[in-house]
Amino acid sequence: MPRGSLLSLPGQVLAFFFNLFEPLFALGQKWLGSSRIGWLFVGPNLLLIAVFTFAPIAINLVYAFTGGMNLLPSQRPFTGLENFHILLECRDYADLQTCRTDVFWRAIVNTAQFSVLQVVLMLFFSLVTALVLNRKIIGRGFWRGVFFYPVLLSPVVVALIWKWLLQSQGVFNAGLVAAGAQPMDWLLDGHWAFFWVLVVSIWAHMGFYTLILLAGLQAIPKDVYEAAEMDAASPLRVLTRITLPLLMPNLVVVLVLVMIRAVQIFDEVFVLTGGGPGSATTFIVQYIYQTGFAEQIHLYGLAAAASLLLAAGLMALTLLQLRLSRAKDAGAPRK
Repeated sequence: MPRGSLLSLPGQVLAFFFNLFEPLFALGQKWLGSSRIGWLFVGPNLLLIAVFTFAPIAINLVYAFTGGMNLLPSQRPFTGLENFHILLECRDYADLQTCRTDVFWRAIVNTAQFSVLQVVLMLFFSLVTALVLNRKIIGRGFWRGVFFYPVLLSPVVVALIWKWLLQSQGVFNAGLVAAGAQPMDWLLDGHWAFFWVLVVSIWAHMGFYTLILLAGLQAIPKDVYEAAEMDAASPLRVLTRITLPLLMPNLVVVLVLVMIRAVQIFDEVFVLTGGGPGSATTFIVQYIYQTGFAEQIHLYGLAAAASLLLAAGLMALTLLQLRLSRAKDAGAPRK
């Protein structure tokens, strides 16, 4: 029986398709040799990465050290560190109004506050949820899907759903009016807007970090808990002496991932509040977007310089993650 007859119809179609390229691969192997034929396969991907990743980074570096409002790099005069000086100049760093670009510093303060709250609350709720979902409860698979479902939604869809709930004529205010209370300006008050941005972000992404912690909990050997049960250890002692120490590598990963994502928050805020009211929910990425693209005068240099400062912060967080991970794997204490 011919070999081709053993293949199913889809297999025969794929074999025919790849046989069409066999002369090209043979020619490439003849020219490049067996040791360099791999470049023929990865070359298109490397070209795409160079065009859409490395080229924009290089252009951003050019913008950061040049001035003016022209878009073409060749028409922008070199200004050195002037853009960074404009961003970082303050007479009194305790008073943001004395800063030359006070909106930039307000964005940094908002981002720092949001990041701290996001990390603490996300770790707490993700850990509690993972601990509950790791127990033998009724409908455990269903509840795992419920908590993970928001992760599958687009951030824009999430923000639109919550905006529909929180707007002046939204569902929440309709419930308050039906209960005889006064409607609230959920998104028009600075404190409430910041609060709801934090809530929406936690709701949208908690399922992903819960999944990481849940995987860590399931990797803990059962005999450890059996030994603790034989010793009549209390649940609190089991949590603090067994579960949390063995879960620490996963907690470190979640900690750094949450922090990086908190610093980069943009999508939900852009749709939900647009950075307002005022600058109450203006974060660093929102500032970069507004400065470079949204405002009437496009200050590409300031936006590029701010993005480099953001990249430096993210690189520091990444190095922190690597240091913590290596120290934990090696059993070395943190310095």
